Amino acid sequence: MKGIEVYQETAIATQSRGRLIVLLYDGAAKFMRLAIKALEEGDMAAKGQYLSRAQDVINELNGVLDMEGGGEIAQNLRRLYYFMNRRLWQANAKRDPQMIREVITLMDELSQSWKTITG
Repeated sequence: MKGIEVYQETAIATQSRGRLIVLLYDGAAKFMRLAIKALEEGDMAAKGQYLSRAQDVINELNGVLDMEGGGEIAQNLRRLYYFMNRRLWQANAKRDPQMIREVITLMDELSQSWKTITG
């Protein structure tokens, strides 16, 4: 098991910055899909945990934005990340899978854009 963990850490550490962003977007979307599944199964604790993990990823993406060098793009991404977090908070409180799906759509679009940019 230790070998697998070392491989995963090495694989992540050697990825390009753009590829890491894609991995974060895809990971957040995965957590949101798992939250919807948990919600549909009536597992509210798991739903909350998965949404929390998705929000942690979004917060990390927000935290590494270069607001000085990133200009308008960074400002727009910050607003989008705030919106996503607020929407997931509302989805959690209202137990609304459609709100989660809205954020997944946004996250998937961002991921696809980064995939196009990074090749």
